[in-house]
Amino acid sequence: MAGTISNSVIKRLPRYYRFLGELRSEGLTKISSRELSQRMGFTASQIRQDLNCFGGFGQQGYGYNIDILREEIAYILGLDKPKGIILIGTGNLGRAITMHMNFESKGFHLIGLFDEKESLVGKVVKNQPIRNINTLDEFCRENLPKAAILCIPKEAAQKITDQLIKLGVKSFWNFSHYDIAINNPDVKVENVHLGDSLTRLSYKMNNE
Repeated sequence: MAGTISNSVIKRLPRYYRFLGELRSEGLTKISSRELSQRMGFTASQIRQDLNCFGGFGQQGYGYNIDILREEIAYILGLDKPKGIILIGTGNLGRAITMHMNFESKGFHLIGLFDEKESLVGKVVKNQPIRNINTLDEFCRENLPKAAILCIPKEAAQKITDQLIKLGVKSFWNFSHYDIAINNPDVKVENVHLGDSLTRLSYKMNNE
């Protein structure tokens, strides 16, 4: 299905899921596209168009059942089937992600942490021991992770990425600034560049 849906729609789905969770925590059970648009800043027409890509889910005169719609979006996003993920690079960023990210609510189960620094190997972060990167091959063959988080320098990323792809890891949450997709067009990559995000904020402020 994802191949026929625009990236802009897919990028909005997590936001719908998050807002619906907030509405449910407020005790609401249903909402109209108009009310949802007022909270999210999208037009009601945009919301209906987005959801119609997956079959609609609303009832005319009633709106959307919040629990049902949230469950449907969770299914579309694959949140009902947690996938094993590993993290490479347990510096400040890697440890922060490990400590503060609720992986299970995002469709993943963190199963391994790796680093090359001997001073970090053996330490425990959120009940996960940091393993020596030299054990990566053996671990992947035994545990079959589906995805990897890269919190390593750009210059180290290509070697690790090539190694992981050979081990069957084909999906990456990439903080390394290395462009994985250039040499690996078939892998799934979500690039995160915090500096770019801050620069975009500077642009918005500069062009008020």
